[in-house]
Amino acid sequence: MQYKPHDYQSYATNFILDHPVAAVFLDMGLGKSVISLTAIFDLCLDSFQVRKVLVIAPLRVARDTWPDEIRKWDHLKGLSYSVAVGSEAERKAALQQRAFVYIINRENVQWLVQDSDIPFDYDMVVIDELSSFKSYQAKRFRTLLKVRPSVKRIVGLTGTPSSNGLMDLWAQFRLLDMGQRLGRFITHYRNTYFQPDKRNGQVVFSYKPLPGAEDAIHQKISDITISMKATDHLQMPECIMNEVKVPLSEKERTLYDSMKHDMVVSLGGEEIDAANAAALDNKLSQMANGAVYGEEKKVLHLHDRKLDALEDLIEAANGKPVLVAYWYRHDYDRIAERLHKRHIPFSTMDSSDSIARWNRGEIPVALIHPASAGHGLNIQAGGSTIIWFGLTWSLELYQQVNARLWRQGQKSDTVVIHHIITQGTIDERMMKALHQKDISQSALIEAVKAELGVTK
Repeated sequence: MQYKPHDYQSYATNFILDHPVAAVFLDMGLGKSVISLTAIFDLCLDSFQVRKVLVIAPLRVARDTWPDEIRKWDHLKGLSYSVAVGSEAERKAALQQRAFVYIINRENVQWLVQDSDIPFDYDMVVIDELSSFKSYQAKRFRTLLKVRPSVKRIVGLTGTPSSNGLMDLWAQFRLLDMGQRLGRFITHYRNTYFQPDKRNGQVVFSYKPLPGAEDAIHQKISDITISMKATDHLQMPECIMNEVKVPLSEKERTLYDSMKHDMVVSLGGEEIDAANAAALDNKLSQMANGAVYGEEKKVLHLHDRKLDALEDLIEAANGKPVLVAYWYRHDYDRIAERLHKRHIPFSTMDSSDSIARWNRGEIPVALIHPASAGHGLNIQAGGSTIIWFGLTWSLELYQQVNARLWRQGQKSDTVVIHHIITQGTIDERMMKALHQKDISQSALIEAVKAELGVTK
């Protein structure tokens, strides 16, 4: 296929070419893969500045999306690649092939650096979904940081750089510029830009930015960072957000409130308890969805309110494909059981085959887990309706799942995103939190937004 880049795509490609260290915050659907690959082609086959590129991505994106993009575009012919996923033997064989681009899933970064016995001699690294390296305590972050000085060029790609607040940025930029802008140590960053927020005595649970800190951080990173929002550069389909409220019966409300106030409830002959606030949130979220785990992962049923609403929404779609996001395994099992009973064909988005079938319109209902399939999948051709059966606290996962359908290439003029909300439960608080996090992240995106035609 012939590549006819939009102005913003050419701008972003040139930004990568001009900046050995580049943070490219592109909204989902703007084509960050082809933008990066166009720059890689230039660096490898035109200017000869780069010999060997490592692309780190989520598993399905590494396995499917990046290879598909290289094969798809005519102007990338000659850019050889090797995909290092699968068993250890398969990964080693892939890494020992001669190629310009080596693609690996992020879970194997530690193996690649420490355990593969293959020299880490890449002079360019592209991190797809840079935000997955936001934890400075994670092994993948510490491992990649060890070999970062040997890398001449690095690109960080994400659409959700600060989904949980500006504290997320430190680890990401520590990898990119080795601490030049936000400091080499998290304590320095924290003390410079933040103050304790929620705490219990000397124990600090969270931090909030000091007055003026947000602008200061934005300014610090602005020279190596660009951001673009899809709505600024593309004719996006209309996105309709809808909340479907479901009530609890008096008995169900009593059980829910008992868990909420007493952190313990008797259900199905078992006593369910929560040891701390995090465990309580988890239990309440499960109960809002209709079931909760007891001892030894036994599933205890509470209600079918959300299942009934889900069935109604699927019926109202009139045969149009529907993407259903679930969170807990018992959510999936109960949804699958209900769909079986109603003879509604469905599939999970867990393989290349199921993705292809969805895009051909062959799957009426597709089930997707945000943590395993939220990033990078091109499935906008298969449908235009998302139903959130169970919510997540993660703005990043929430936005990524929504962007699977609300993006460039969507055939429908309208994308509808339904949220099934159990009234008077933690669901309402989760929706509010997602909105508040989005406000903070939007401020960052706006601050470093690329203005086409203006050199930063």
